[in-house]
Parts: sequence; structure tokens; C-alpha cells
Amino acid sequence: MSHINTLAVTTRGDTELVITRHFKAPLQMVFDAHTRPELIKRWMTGPENWTLPVCEIDLKEGGKGRYVWHNTENGADMGMTATYREIDAPHRIVHEEMFDEDWTGGGTEITTTFKEDGETTRMEMVIRCKSKEARDMILKSPMSDGMEQGYARLDRQLAERRAA
Repeated sequence: MSHINTLAVTTRGDTELVITRHFKAPLQMVFDAHTRPELIKRWMTGPENWTLPVCEIDLKEGGKGRYVWHNTENGADMGMTATYREIDAPHRIVHEEMFDEDWTGGGTEITTTFKEDGETTRMEMVIRCKSKEARDMILKSPMSDGMEQGYARLDRQLAERRAA
């Protein structure tokens, strides 16, 4: 199945990015990997030379999340705060994100859905930006490369968990 291990990024309307990816793992396992800090820290580190030393999640409506990535080469940190608006575990999460250095033009609203699709779980993430300019800036950034590197790590971890 060629659609596994492939990140697809498309646009919808003027302000949305739609990111889809399939994982060869059960729904609950994929959901947990996106919502449990001890699992997230192992894969959501972005490009090489980055780590995720801070990952805090209060997974409830109105709950907050805090992520801080650290670049081990130059010492730079990139922080982001999330506010959870809707939780329908293990199927749907709606949250808002705001980076400390607001490079996304006023933050984003992200709706992530997880759906079993045969032997895989399909994740769809809709990123709604405040403007077309902000959406286009995200498209031009290396975000999708960093995401795919993280998802490749997640694939390996899911395979290890399935084999355990």
C-alpha cells in the first residue's frame, strides 16, 4: 500500500492546510502517540539536531499544552502553547496553537481526526490559519519535512510497540 508512510499536504480554501498520513497501527495506539507526552517526546522532535525536552498536555476541553523544541547545534529554543477546545478520544482533537515567536500570523486552529482504515489508521490534520498569507508562509516553511521526519520515527516506534 503506497499511501502508508507518505505525508500529503494540500490546501483548502484560502486559509487551510490539510495534512493526511496513514500509520500501520491500531487507532488507539496512533491516538496515544499523539496525546501522551512520554510517547510524543520520542518522535515529535522535528528535523535532525532538534529535541523536545518540554511536552506537557492537559487533554481536556479548556486544557493547555506546552511544547518546547531545542536545537542541539545552535542552542535555539522554539516554544508553542496549545489550548484544547474539543476532545473526542480516540477520534478527534480540536486545539489552538500559538508559537512564542508568532511566525504563523496570529496562531492556528487545528482539527485532527483519526480513523481506522483497514489495517491502518488515517490521520487528517486541518490547520486553519488567520490569513492566506500565513497559510502560504507555513507552506513555504520546512514544516512538512520536519513533520515527515517525525512521522518516520513514529512509524518505527509503532512497529516496535506492535511487535512487543
